[in-house]
Amino acid sequence: MRFFPYIKKNYDYGVVIFLLTFNLITVSSYRVENVLKIAHDRFYTIVIGCGICLFMSLLVFPIWSGEDLHNSTVGKLEGLAKSIEACVNEYFNDSELKENQEKSSEDPIYKGYKAVLDSKSTDETLALYASWEPRHSRHCYRFPWQQYVKVGAVLRQFGYTVVALHGCLLTEIQTPRSVRALFKDSCIRLAGEVTKALMELANSIRNRRHCSPGILSDHLHEALQDLNTAIKSQPRLFLGSNNNQANNMLALAAAHAARHNKPEKDGHGVSLSSVKTDSSALMEWKTKRASEQAKENERKVLRPQLSKIAITSLEFSEALPFAAFASLLVEIVARLDNVIEEVEELGRIACYKEYNPEEDEIIVKCEKPPVDVAKNQLPTHASD
Repeated sequence: MRFFPYIKKNYDYGVVIFLLTFNLITVSSYRVENVLKIAHDRFYTIVIGCGICLFMSLLVFPIWSGEDLHNSTVGKLEGLAKSIEACVNEYFNDSELKENQEKSSEDPIYKGYKAVLDSKSTDETLALYASWEPRHSRHCYRFPWQQYVKVGAVLRQFGYTVVALHGCLLTEIQTPRSVRALFKDSCIRLAGEVTKALMELANSIRNRRHCSPGILSDHLHEALQDLNTAIKSQPRLFLGSNNNQANNMLALAAAHAARHNKPEKDGHGVSLSSVKTDSSALMEWKTKRASEQAKENERKVLRPQLSKIAITSLEFSEALPFAAFASLLVEIVARLDNVIEEVEELGRIACYKEYNPEEDEIIVKCEKPPVDVAKNQLPTHASD
């Protein structure tokens, strides 16, 4: 029974304790007169141990797994918001500020999204433990801990884009700062709006209320339009103004490779005598092998030279890294919708209070979820 997936996931610890009790009685079975006494002692020991654990965890030093899961979800949203803001600011900062951040012991950008990427097993474990906890809420209804797990999954997908955005700061080819300055204001504004939306989601979960109706405000769409307009206003940076230069440089590289290959063919293309002795065959084999090794060595030396020539000859290579950065920033905005949908679903199932800007009174609007939703979202073995 332990290896049934459902039993192993939810009741494995209880089955292990039962097997331990069974083994204790089995080992002592040769003393028939003490079997009942051993069973009673074991039962009383389990009851006393459970009583002490419940007393300590509920009254003396309460630690709620559901509360930890709730707070970790809030922390992950805030960490992603700080990472995006710091990443964009560092991308457009001066070199002096960047050098100071490199000297620091820990990267604040990595610190922000690290907890999101490593949260899968932790979220599932906390949700499982929380399903066994007593319902200490005011309304004493089933709390959708599995919905927190879904929110964490969406945040991980969102975090992968933030990781890619952070990678743009560490690439070998970087856009000159003079080019970045043309798009600085629009990118910082867009990142600021995304940060505001994530912080609003974090505050809504922390306060157990629904999101603000204006979480996706017109300012976010205006920031997207500004970035689009700024990119369209500089077409030569992304398309290049002289395509013939790149073709000429590549032609020079091909001619350079042809000059290196030609002497090799001429030097080793001498035909041997039709009558070959063993020594002459051995010399031919050694000569052929040496020529192949020489070709391979020159090919290895030539390969990085050709890549450098190709990279330096492309005019749009200076703006290409920024194009990747801007594309990832827009992708973050697109994935923000998925995060908002899951958080709103969490608020609906968990019966969060309605959003009130004045917060003078608490308005609770709770609709009992349908039976199929409750079965899919909530564990069936929750304690009373």
